[in-house]
Amino acid sequence: MDQKTNEMTEQNAADINNTAFSADINTDENIAGVNHLNEQIAEESELEKLKEALEEEKKKYLYLMAEFDNFRRRTAKERVEQMQTAGKEVIVSLLEVLDDADRAEAELAKAGGVDEGVKLVFHKLRSSLQNRGLKLMETKGQDFDADKHEAITEIPAATDALKGKVIDEIEKGYLLNDKIIRFAKVVVGK
Repeated sequence: MDQKTNEMTEQNAADINNTAFSADINTDENIAGVNHLNEQIAEESELEKLKEALEEEKKKYLYLMAEFDNFRRRTAKERVEQMQTAGKEVIVSLLEVLDDADRAEAELAKAGGVDEGVKLVFHKLRSSLQNRGLKLMETKGQDFDADKHEAITEIPAATDALKGKVIDEIEKGYLLNDKIIRFAKVVVGK
């Protein structure tokens, strides 16, 4: 019986060793699995951080592109406005010459006729200014508008229909590319 007990004891010891070895292997496998999971979690975490950084950079890029587009539109609009009003000072200074030409033409007509050469020069002056965007403001018979007209005086209106309307024009008003460069000086009916 001693031998049987010995064999059983050896068998039990072997089983215990196998179980312990198996537990060691399982523990190592578990540790390796946990390490692998930790690595996956770390990779996923790093991937999430990279995705967030990419999204942030995309937002910055879109914001920068929108700002640049706004800048481009604004400068293009300013450039067009500058080109339209590039000669504004020169045209404004020529308005007095145009007024003098109108008065001279009216006086020549009263005196017995306007020479064709003089008419041609006055017409050329007007057409050159019109080609640059100058327009004459229509005022007579229009409702008085303080945004367009400068009232010099008020006179009693002949009819009720003329009340609040422009009766006479003292100095012509002009627009340059649809912007007022000189207000019309007018007489208003009251």
